Amino acid sequence: MALSNATQVTTFNLFKTNPQKSPHTFLSSHISFPLISLSGCACKSATKMFGVHSTDLELSSLMALSPLDGRYWGKVKDLAPIMGEYGLIYFRVFVEIKWLLKLSEISEITEVPAFSDDAKSFLQGLIDDFSDNDAKEIKNIEKQTNHDVKAVEYFLKNKCQANAEVAKVLEFFHFACTSEDINNLAHALMLKEAMNSVMFPVMDDIIKALCRMAKDNAHISMLSRTHGQPASPTTLGKEMAIFAVRLSRERKELSQIEILGKFAGAVGNYNAHFSAYPDVNWPRVAEEFVTSLGLGFNPYVAQIETHDYMAKIFHSFIQFNNILIDFDRDVWGYISLGFFKQTTKAGEIGSSTMPHKVNPIDFENSEGNLGVANGGLSHLSMKLPISRWQRDLTDSTVLRNMGVNLGHSLLAYKSTLQGIGKLQVNEARLSEDLNQCWEVLAEPIQTVMRRYGVPEPYEKLKALTRGRAVTKESIRDFIEGLDIPQDAKTNLLKLTPHSYVGAAAELAKTVEHTVSNIVNGILFETSC
Repeated sequence: MALSNATQVTTFNLFKTNPQKSPHTFLSSHISFPLISLSGCACKSATKMFGVHSTDLELSSLMALSPLDGRYWGKVKDLAPIMGEYGLIYFRVFVEIKWLLKLSEISEITEVPAFSDDAKSFLQGLIDDFSDNDAKEIKNIEKQTNHDVKAVEYFLKNKCQANAEVAKVLEFFHFACTSEDINNLAHALMLKEAMNSVMFPVMDDIIKALCRMAKDNAHISMLSRTHGQPASPTTLGKEMAIFAVRLSRERKELSQIEILGKFAGAVGNYNAHFSAYPDVNWPRVAEEFVTSLGLGFNPYVAQIETHDYMAKIFHSFIQFNNILIDFDRDVWGYISLGFFKQTTKAGEIGSSTMPHKVNPIDFENSEGNLGVANGGLSHLSMKLPISRWQRDLTDSTVLRNMGVNLGHSLLAYKSTLQGIGKLQVNEARLSEDLNQCWEVLAEPIQTVMRRYGVPEPYEKLKALTRGRAVTKESIRDFIEGLDIPQDAKTNLLKLTPHSYVGAAAELAKTVEHTVSNIVNGILFETSC
């Protein structure tokens, strides 16, 4: 499968920060709380109640408003340098430098001559060596400019004073650009990197884990339940295979969404570009520039890229998440029925009062976080394609939450994987469940009776089974009394709730092949 640019991995140098260092390095000064009255007791401040000093309070994980930055940091931190503000600043620097390099290649722009190898190396070094300190320097500049993109431009002008060749063309940083020319490409690159480097690998791990469960349990018979009632048997492996296939389809859809970018100026018409250089084919230059970054090009835009591709991405994540919620709930139910046991860990506690309990917390945590993620992703997908006239600013603040919603998704995916890793199949309980439900053989018996013209087969089996206790013996007695060919009768007598599973086992065994066909082998370089 020829994958779109969404799956063509681009490696960016995002990780100059110390991976062992806490992300909470900024101080929040002079934090104060309003007067609080609890049960008639007036307190001067909440800080006095909680024993927290209100000045120079370090933003520790215990003070984080988002649990992603606190309790769950260890599980989502891989997203932080890409989808956090550091990543946004980094990609803005990346785009600004690449644009200056592009201008130097346009022969009509004589004011920016082709750079020497030394100058190119200097500019590339600003990208490759970008660090946490650089990002902080840009934030300090922003305190003066009160404009985040302009702060990047000033940062680069300051840095490039050190190179005589680049210093001559400093005013061509951000040339003919509106801020959104920089931002839309930065956001696109953030999404692309986050999906390729973090989200897709974990999603793929879930699909592969389900394929393994399907193959390992292909022949383990299990009673189905439709409407919560006993139904035709299946196998545990085939039920896992269903989810592997469903998720792989969504994974494929997500990978095929084209990530787009624009670079057409303040309202999408290259107005400023043509005023300075009327003989340059700016639409072609913009397309060449955007595609050189590994993105698709959107030629028809206002001030902003219209965000329709983002809506598709977030809708696709929602659907993947919905399928995983369905899986989480099914496994939760199977654990409740005793079909699965969960491995225990020394020292862990399931209930503060009931010592025997081993709760399915991983699947519950996954379901909860998938719900939180989908709420945010739904807002992003519904809001971002809507912007008043040529642009309003509502998209800007909303886009800063992309990482939050991907973070809750990532947390959920890891919780599901952790839960899968604890599951142990309880074959004895599965067998016991089947042995108590011989009435499920009413379906094949009445179907064979139909073949051989026995009148009212459905009604006869309904009278035998509905609201009555059905045993192995009563089923055998009924079969023996049928007026059908002996070989058909013999085959029916061989049936048990354990063996009446149709093609379930084969479907489970071949699921890896099916999934590989869906995604053209991108998940299974080695066998799962």
